[in-house]
Amino acid sequence: MSRLLLTSCGFITEDIKNQFLDFMDRDLSRLKVSIITTGSPMKENNRYAQRAMQDFKDMGFQHIDFVDIEFDDPQILVHRDVIYINGGNPFTLLYYAKKSGADEIIKTLAAQNVIIVGVSAGALLLGPNINIVDFFTPQMNTMDLTDFKALGVTDKLIFPHYDREDKFKDRTNKTIEERIVEFESNENCKVTRLKEEEYISIVTNQAQ
Repeated sequence: MSRLLLTSCGFITEDIKNQFLDFMDRDLSRLKVSIITTGSPMKENNRYAQRAMQDFKDMGFQHIDFVDIEFDDPQILVHRDVIYINGGNPFTLLYYAKKSGADEIIKTLAAQNVIIVGVSAGALLLGPNINIVDFFTPQMNTMDLTDFKALGVTDKLIFPHYDREDKFKDRTNKTIEERIVEFESNENCKVTRLKEEEYISIVTNQAQ
């Protein structure tokens, strides 16, 4: 079974927290959580990563750590019950996911009942590709990536922060929606718009 929670901003609302807790069928205090910080500015000192750590503690989790797949062995993730992929730069996150081998580990774990939360760039990592990031913000590609294929744990192509026009300024003054429609036409695909406080919960039964 695959259990995914895709969000723009993590556990920003009680509704999102409750949806996440609905996935739980065991004693939270015994479960192990890793927060992947690789794409985030300041890594584990990133304020959203720190907030996620506090959110997990407030829910009752006791075994939580930060993992940076740029430097840490991604095999650490094999022993976790929950993997929370923090946001940041999608290109950086994808680059190190592939370089470290974390990509294959996460894909395997997703099919093994491990709960995976993808936040912003983390949600994009779990999708089919990050082409839309290259379309909107190519300047973020400081890793000079040319292969934008992502993990494909879900076929949903997410556009997080859909209601934040201030985050995606456009020289031609096109709205986010206008640019997404253009992208969908160019790529012949469907984009799932995700506002700040929205989430997508995905539960699929998969043959082991």
